[in-house]
This record gives sequence, C-alpha cells and structure tokens, in this order.
Amino acid sequence: MNHLSGKVAIVTGASRGIGREIAERLAGSGAKVIINFASNPVPAEEVVARIKANGGEAIAVRADVSRVAEIEKLFLAALEAYGQIDILVNNAGIMVTKPLAAVTEEDYDQQFAINAKGTFFACQQALKHMNKGGRIINFSTSVAGMMFPTYSVYVGSKGAVEQFSRQLAKEFSPAGITINTVAPGPVNTELFTAGKSEQQIQAIQNLNAFGRLGEPEDIAGVVLFLASEESRWITGQTIRVNGGMV
Repeated sequence: MNHLSGKVAIVTGASRGIGREIAERLAGSGAKVIINFASNPVPAEEVVARIKANGGEAIAVRADVSRVAEIEKLFLAALEAYGQIDILVNNAGIMVTKPLAAVTEEDYDQQFAINAKGTFFACQQALKHMNKGGRIINFSTSVAGMMFPTYSVYVGSKGAVEQFSRQLAKEFSPAGITINTVAPGPVNTELFTAGKSEQQIQAIQNLNAFGRLGEPEDIAGVVLFLASEESRWITGQTIRVNGGMV
C-alpha cells in the first residue's frame, strides 16, 4: 500500500525502538521520511539504508529536540531535502524512574526538556511549516492512567504532552491539521526493559489482557492510521494502545 505517497514525514527519535518501526512503516506506505537522531548517527543511517533497500526514501538528520534552535534546524533540513512537511511524529523521549526522594533537578529538567518541551516546540514549527491537511502524532504513556511508583516525573512530562494535543487542536484546525497522542503501554524496547528484572517484566506483562509486552509494530500500526486520510475526523485525542492494561 502506498497511501502516503507524496507525503513527507519527520519522526523524532527514529533510530531505534518504536521510532524506527514507525519510520519504516511510514516509508513502506510511500512517505519520504526524515530519521531524526540526537547523537549516534550509526543506527539512524542503518534505518535509512533499510528503507532505501526496500524502495523507500529517507535521510537522517541530527537534532537534539530539547533545544529549540535544533528543532528549527530539523524542520529546515526536511524542507531543504523534500520541499514540504506533511506528518510529524514526536516520538523522541527519555524515561528515568526513581522514588520521589531520589529525583534530582537534572532528572526533572532532562525529562521535561525532551518529552514535553521538545514536543511543544516541534508542534510550533509544524504550525509554521506543515502543509494543509497534515498530521501530528505525539507520544504519551498508558502509565498515566495507573499508579506506578517511581514514574512520577516521566508520567508528569507525558501528561503535559496529552494536554498540548488537546489544547492545540483548534489552533491547527483552520489548516485541516489533526493532532493526537498515542499512549502505549509497556513495549519491548531498550528504553522500557533497561534495568528491569525478569520478575518485574513478567509482573508488568500480567497487567494486560494478553499477558505479553507490546511490540513496536503494535504501536506503529496505530501511528500509520493516524497519519492517513482515514483519521481525518480524529483530533485532540489520546489513544491508549496497551492490550487492555488500562
């Protein structure tokens, strides 16, 4: 299927995990994709190579989304390469889990800078540069609907993202642009599994209806739908993708 043929997509944090799967699915549906990465170019270039090997088109662009100037650079690079922007997936994020007593100012600032500030100012750039009828897909977490000790700062930053999507929906509507949030449950990625024991992972798996972690392709399919014309009547929403966990 090439229902995104002629579209250009920016995917932040696209060199691994969910972001990589999203980028490859968008490219497989015909979109030209900007693979954003923050530091290590090697995985990003590997994603570009896989997309090209499958007949798609992509470039890798380094940009730290915690810095507004670099977000601006990312959008300008997309415009220089392809002349337009139709889809923005704000996937880049970090997660630091600590008890409240152990959270440092640096922990707080870093998570809000990437997860919340990065998403907000990328949306601002989309308002300036995105084509009419565009699609913005932000990322939250299904943990926002639960009470998980040690997740307070991470979930707080993602709660901000959900409200950005809700409150910005009418600002984007005159141009026919939709803005929604995908809130995955636990997904089998390096970001989620790092530092967790097998017992912890099993306990988390047991919280959903299917007794397993989500996989990146479970999330990417929903993003692909939200990036398509079929989602034109959905905006300002948070969609939980978590196997019935919450």
